[in-house]
Amino acid sequence: MTNALLVVAHGSRRAQSNDEVRALTDQVRAIAGDRFTAIECAFLELAPPSIPDGLERLIARGATHVTVLPYFLAAGRHVAEDIPTEVAQTRAAHPHVAIEIAPYLGTSDALPGLLLDTIGAAS
Repeated sequence: MTNALLVVAHGSRRAQSNDEVRALTDQVRAIAGDRFTAIECAFLELAPPSIPDGLERLIARGATHVTVLPYFLAAGRHVAEDIPTEVAQTRAAHPHVAIEIAPYLGTSDALPGLLLDTIGAAS
């Protein structure tokens, strides 16, 4: 089984914001070791690649299991409805590939400490 990770962010009209997500994805890739054979990012809207395009890229590279990580802080409509709808399209087209949606970033137990660490680093 080939494991891949797709980091999914909202997307922005501001190119620099999308580049921040791409840079974060590069950093995750650099420290992931062999936990994932491929790590990419995709955007729900406003920037390429789309979620289906990101999934298709990973599948074309041989992924048989893809974890979709929503890079969102709260479970709004995008997390609860839009991302699952986008993922479902690719699942239907590739029933041989296991595609799971991980809990969104805001559910991480590490987040409160990260907020405090960020404040500490700024002062």
